Amino acid sequence: MLIFNFILLCRPVNIFITILSVIVAILLSDKTDFPAAIFFYAAIAAAFTAAAGNIINDYFDIEIDKINKPGRPLAAGYISKKSALIFYGLLNAAALFAAIQLNFDVFLITVSTQVLLFFYSYKLKNIPLAGNLVVALLTGLVFIFGGAAAGNVSKLIIPALFAFLINLIREIIKDAEDVKGDSAAGLKTFPIVNGMTITKVLIFFLTLILILFTFQPFIFKIYNIEFFIIVMVLVNPILVYFLKSLYYDQSQKNLNHLSTILKLNMFLGLAAIYAGS
Repeated sequence: MLIFNFILLCRPVNIFITILSVIVAILLSDKTDFPAAIFFYAAIAAAFTAAAGNIINDYFDIEIDKINKPGRPLAAGYISKKSALIFYGLLNAAALFAAIQLNFDVFLITVSTQVLLFFYSYKLKNIPLAGNLVVALLTGLVFIFGGAAAGNVSKLIIPALFAFLINLIREIIKDAEDVKGDSAAGLKTFPIVNGMTITKVLIFFLTLILILFTFQPFIFKIYNIEFFIIVMVLVNPILVYFLKSLYYDQSQKNLNHLSTILKLNMFLGLAAIYAGS
């Protein structure tokens, strides 16, 4: 049971998305015949860094999570704060060891990510939009990380921008979902400071930018028809549904539902990029 709670503390679904993103990034680097070690060390470095980031976030958010997410291992008391910190340190150290096996650029990105994740959890998440931008930036950086591991970053700019935009939207949705607990903790997130009406306008604007952005790689012949088909049949219709659902229902339950939809839509976006490259 204890091992299971440590796994939950790392948020395995997010870790799986991170690993998948790194693998896709390496495959999209337009190179061939990668040694298996590149995939292995890159996946370990990215996954362990992401897991450590989730742990330190929950560490600083224990009181908030007792209201918003009471079932999380730290908030529920299934894992002690000391044990969580030790696990956090071990994961970061293992990630750095894996990163240095690849190259210095990967190591530098890993160190920078770990520092940003710590300061995000400690301070930046309390600044309206700043924390959202950091998390979205780090999500996009996963693709730059994969490109650095493969030795070709230029091919990963578009996937990084897509990941940045969709995760920026998702982070704002998550803040809207957590307004009750965040308000009780005295946090100043964008939805708390500006209200749900302005938050919806911002989300609509960012989602429109994302939808328009998905046309560019096909128009400029960066990706082929497979990318366009998946985007037009699946990715963008889901984004339209997302906006419609948000307009009619801003309940905590629906916001959680919409956050999950955006996470799944990122999978579809990655599939479109991979199929069209």
